[in-house]
Amino acid sequence: MPALQNDTFIRALLRQPTEYTPVWLMRQAGRYLPEYRATRARAGSFLGLAKNPDYATEVTLQPLDRYALDAAILFSDILTVPDAMGLGLHFAEGEGPKFERPLRDEAAVKALKVPDLAELQYVFDAVKQIRHELAGRVPLIGFSGSPWTLACYMVEGGGSDDYRTVKTMLYNRPDLMHHILEINAAAVAAYLNAQIEAGAQAVMIFDTWGGALADGTYQKFSLSYMKRVVEQLKSEHQGKRIPSIIFTKGGGLWLEEIAATGVDAVGLDWTVNMTQARARIGASCALQGNLDPVVLFANENQIRSEVARVLESFGSTGANTPLNATGHVFNLGHGISQFTPPEAVSVLVDAVHDFSRRQRK
Repeated sequence: MPALQNDTFIRALLRQPTEYTPVWLMRQAGRYLPEYRATRARAGSFLGLAKNPDYATEVTLQPLDRYALDAAILFSDILTVPDAMGLGLHFAEGEGPKFERPLRDEAAVKALKVPDLAELQYVFDAVKQIRHELAGRVPLIGFSGSPWTLACYMVEGGGSDDYRTVKTMLYNRPDLMHHILEINAAAVAAYLNAQIEAGAQAVMIFDTWGGALADGTYQKFSLSYMKRVVEQLKSEHQGKRIPSIIFTKGGGLWLEEIAATGVDAVGLDWTVNMTQARARIGASCALQGNLDPVVLFANENQIRSEVARVLESFGSTGANTPLNATGHVFNLGHGISQFTPPEAVSVLVDAVHDFSRRQRK
């Protein structure tokens, strides 16, 4: 693989000094870009896009060709793992992902198995191809949904407003839910390690629905299984450190506990105070986040002002500051909206780089 030319993102995750604050965006390859929509039309369907390494490579690189981002993230879907388990993933027009065979009874749950990774070879082929095409420009992030978030989709059969079906199983039959989560944790760890072996230079666990759980229940049914995943992850590959990130949307209450899993960075949603988060976590973890994605619909001056506010809230990162004063990756507090004006992202990325450079002088 080509040598990495811009390692700012990796160094920030490892809490090493950087010349500026690196930035990438969750869902940075997506529907807000006209070039993505054109490629998606050629692919014929979302799964046709995600399961074709050529198309996945093309859309992964599109935002890098537009913006001076400091990392690429594999274009894929968090539901590739349960799809490989045989649940029958499909996308209904205007309704999002659906499973033909959701886990609704004991027999279905007990039949669940860790998938053969050969079923996910198209993902690993895409990782290899993206790394080759990146030619060392920036690092590539691999990812997976968390065991709990995957379970939500697997039991509900798709998205949900109240998670009534999956949470009813959790409370009525915790034994079944633990079985699903044990299988999912083993699958996610194997899946992420295979992405690392294929060329991913950092990995992220998206616990999108962790915040739907009550305190105490979150620790038992989401956090503990993410900890199992982190403990199994390859922290080094071919002599290079492979940092890991956990992002629990709605997880501001549990930042210290997330950091204690052994992860390298904690993702913050936009409801979290960055200054307080840094004080709570200290030097144990880097932080990633956490601009409200809707800021990108504001005018240029307001976008720049909000970027400065987030960077200032993290605090000083000057060249002479101690090690625990480093370790911020700028990101949104959740994924970018499909309706975002592409030019607003240019303003954001430039503002992060410009302001953070000035902070270090």
